[in-house]
Amino acid sequence: MELTCIVCPRGCPLVAERVGDDIKVTGNKCKKGMAFAVEELTNPKRTICSTVKTVFPEAPVLPVRVSSDIPKSRIFDVMKEINGVVVTERIHSGDAVIKNVLGLDVDVIATSSILTEN
Repeated sequence: MELTCIVCPRGCPLVAERVGDDIKVTGNKCKKGMAFAVEELTNPKRTICSTVKTVFPEAPVLPVRVSSDIPKSRIFDVMKEINGVVVTERIHSGDAVIKNVLGLDVDVIATSSILTEN
């Protein structure tokens, strides 16, 4: 598998392949690149930024994100939960909109305080 490391600004071109029970990584200039490639092969994770609906006409949507990376395979499940939310209380940036979404030990949090700016 060919990858571009995103851990630092170097953007090392990586090649990762399974060799028996091991994973061989080439192209990395540091240990972080190796760890990135191994995780991409064994347990890829991603972040989500999105919006949720609100009941407030002055801010009909509120930007949100997950508080930590989630398994790539769960993105659509988490998005389904996010799409079902309607915020009915005025909250601040950093407040949880969904706590422990789908039992992943990750919260969906507000990234703006637009609901408290009046």
